[in-house]
Amino acid sequence: MKKTLPIMIIWLTLFSLQAFAHCQVPCGIFDDGLRFSIMNEHAETVLKAMNQIKELSAAEKPDLNQIIRWTNTKDAHANDIIDICSNYFLCQRIKPATGNQNEATVKAYLAKLEKIHQLMISAMKCKHHTDTAEVERLKTLIHEFLHLYDEKAHKH
Repeated sequence: MKKTLPIMIIWLTLFSLQAFAHCQVPCGIFDDGLRFSIMNEHAETVLKAMNQIKELSAAEKPDLNQIIRWTNTKDAHANDIIDICSNYFLCQRIKPATGNQNEATVKAYLAKLEKIHQLMISAMKCKHHTDTAEVERLKTLIHEFLHLYDEKAHKH
């Protein structure tokens, strides 16, 4: 039992992390609205982290430990947006256009791919610096992707 306990703890930890990210098992349990809310929350956290990094860096005696912690937070939340885009939307939710679909369906598919790619690049760029204009671009891209992804969102 003493040898299996650490293995069980590691297994449970890894399993719980996978479950949080939403699995790639075809379970059919999806909450697209939740994913958009989470991406917006991550973007707000990236913005706050950027502002904290700037504020801490401007101090007479910068607290390097806190700057590093905020930088790690900023990067982690940008990565979470990229993960949601790739592991949730691209792998599970956006269905490929096939040759026997009409031209409008194919164009809509390509527009979604282009927008989500722009969104992922913007999240990546947020990791490169503390320019808050990039976070505003990221938020705009999340909003635009929502409207391309879900036509019902236009009614809101």
